Amino acid sequence: MPLFDCPENPCPAGAVVEMIKARDGITLRTARWASLSPRPKGTVCLFQGRSEFIEKYFEVIRDLRARGFAVATLDWRGQGGSDRLLSDPRLGHIGDFRDFGRDVEAFVRQIALPECPPPFYGLAHSMGAAILFDTLPPGASWFERLAVTAPMIDIGGKPPAARLTARVLSLAGLSERIVPGWSPHPVALKPFLGNPVTSDPLRYGRAAIVAERAPALAIGGPTIGWVRAAFVAMDRLLDPRFGADWRIPVLAFLAGEDRVVSSSAAEHFTARLRASRTLTLPGARHEIMQERDDIRNAFWAAFDAFVPGSQP
Repeated sequence: MPLFDCPENPCPAGAVVEMIKARDGITLRTARWASLSPRPKGTVCLFQGRSEFIEKYFEVIRDLRARGFAVATLDWRGQGGSDRLLSDPRLGHIGDFRDFGRDVEAFVRQIALPECPPPFYGLAHSMGAAILFDTLPPGASWFERLAVTAPMIDIGGKPPAARLTARVLSLAGLSERIVPGWSPHPVALKPFLGNPVTSDPLRYGRAAIVAERAPALAIGGPTIGWVRAAFVAMDRLLDPRFGADWRIPVLAFLAGEDRVVSSSAAEHFTARLRASRTLTLPGARHEIMQERDDIRNAFWAAFDAFVPGSQP
C-alpha cells in the first residue's frame, strides 16, 4: 500500500515504501527516507502508538531529516497499511503483545540494518514504547539510545476491575469483540473539542484528513483481547525486577496533562532503568510530537541534547 499524500499533510520527498513479512507471515508496511545530509548522523527508527499510521508522522520525519538523520518506520500489524488480524478491519486487535516483537525484528533485520546508515536510535510513542521495552534484550540492542513519549507502562484512569474483566471476557471467548463503550468509527475522526491527545487543532486535523480520505489506514476502538494483552504486557513492565539488567540509555518524555496513560507509572518505571531520565512537559497532552509549537520545541531541544550529533 503506497503512502497517502495530500496538500494538508504532504509526504516528505524520497520515500521508499516496502511491504515485508514477519516470521508468522503477517505483511507489514514500512517506509524509509535517506538523510538530507551528505554525511548522515545515523538512522532514527520511529515506532508509533495504537491506532496510528505512518502518514501521521510526516512532520516528525521532516524534523528528523532536517537534523541530518535518515528515518525508517513501519505500521504495526492490525493498523495502518499493514495486515489486519480480524475480518472487521476497523477493530484494533492483538492476541499477545509479543507478536509485535516479530514486527520489530522483521523491520530491523529487513529494512533498518541492510538499508539504513548506522548508528540507530529508537523514537517511540505510547504503545510503541511499551513494545520496545517488552521486546529489546536488556543488555544489548540494535539501538544506541531510546527516546520515548508518553510510554504505555500503565493505562491512566482505568476502572479498578479492568484487568480482571478483560481476562474473564477473553476466557469466555469474547476477545475479538470491541470494548463496550467504544466504537469501530476511526479514533482519528473523533471531535477535536475535549480530545485527550493534543491541544493543537491543526495537527489534530491532519490525522483526521488522512483517516477521512484514506479510511483503510484508520482503526476504531480496541477489542477486549487487545486490552487483555496490553495488561499482560504492562504487568511484565511493572514487575519490580524488570530493568535490573537494562543498559540502553532512555529519555522518557511525559505529558503534564496525560489522560491516556499513567505518567506516574512511567516515571517509576524509568527510575528503575540505568542511564535513564524523565522530562515532564507541562501543558502537553498524550501525543507530545503532535502538540503545539512551544511544547514541540521543548521536546526537540531535549531530543537534540540526548541524541549524539542531533542539531536542527
